[in-house]
Amino acid sequence: MALPKKKYSKARQGKRRSHLGLTPPATDVCPHCHSPKLSHRVCPTCGWYNDREAIEIKPAKKK
Repeated sequence: MALPKKKYSKARQGKRRSHLGLTPPATDVCPHCHSPKLSHRVCPTCGWYNDREAIEIKPAKKK
């Protein structure tokens, strides 16, 4: 079985893996409540999408 003659440096390893980095999802600002939300999706805070109320958000239950 073949083995490498020398150890690869961490810099060379990082250059090889440079395209594997993750990017966070792009977020927009809700025009109704101004909270961050994913684009083309209903706002989880207020329930608005495309200048209308798409879903009704119920308040959280208290124990």
